[in-house]
Amino acid sequence: MNIITSNQNSIIKEIKSLEKRKYRQELGLFIAEGVRFVEEALKENANIKEIIVSETLFKNDMGKDILTLINSKGINYYTVSEKIFNEISGTQTPQGIMAVVEIKEFTLEDIISGANRIIILESLQDPGNMGTIIRTADASGMTGIILSKGCVDIYNQKVLRSTMGSIFHLPIHQTEDLNKTLEALRSKGIRTYAAHLNGTINYYDMNEYDNIAIIIGNEGNGISNETADSADILVKIPMHGKAESLNASVAAGILMYEIVRKVRE
Repeated sequence: MNIITSNQNSIIKEIKSLEKRKYRQELGLFIAEGVRFVEEALKENANIKEIIVSETLFKNDMGKDILTLINSKGINYYTVSEKIFNEISGTQTPQGIMAVVEIKEFTLEDIISGANRIIILESLQDPGNMGTIIRTADASGMTGIILSKGCVDIYNQKVLRSTMGSIFHLPIHQTEDLNKTLEALRSKGIRTYAAHLNGTINYYDMNEYDNIAIIIGNEGNGISNETADSADILVKIPMHGKAESLNASVAAGILMYEIVRKVRE
């Protein structure tokens, strides 16, 4: 254990810089904050650069348990005062622990597996939606996630909190050219189903559950015309009430669990 007493310490300055996407990208690092989040990072053997704990963490049983896990992994950690921790925390009620974690980059080849149940997100902007979809993809057994340019940064603190640690459980690939990616998936025999209000089939009529990719578009505009043209099938979720559309994460959840239902049939 090392003690940091100044908010001008280089490690503290680095953590503060990681609040901005620019520095997360430059340094290839992000912050995992909270007992459960750090615990998931440790369990999944994420590449942890530093762990910072508040003095208050030593005062409760939950804190003692996570410190025991840290020690069992042989990872050194830094202790700071509650005041300094509050300065660097991204939450209103800090739990007193955070880790600086290396961003793990995944290629398209890393995403493609045996089953190939993939969720593709085009220009998704809302952090809550992004985090919820990542968490649901993990829960439903999807094998990977592909993000287009224009998506919210998945290492944004609001996104990370919404994932509840699922960010460590499945590969996520950021593509620079979504249409080329769709072509690459097609060449591997993976069919793409794009959620669209003008879908030609209802979601429960999807007849595949392996080698399938679901595309979810931007919250306000849906998927682009170019992506709609590139998709194999446009699929819709019927609206039986007066609402014109569903929240992006809800629509994604329905489609992902329809695949789960098909698997279990």
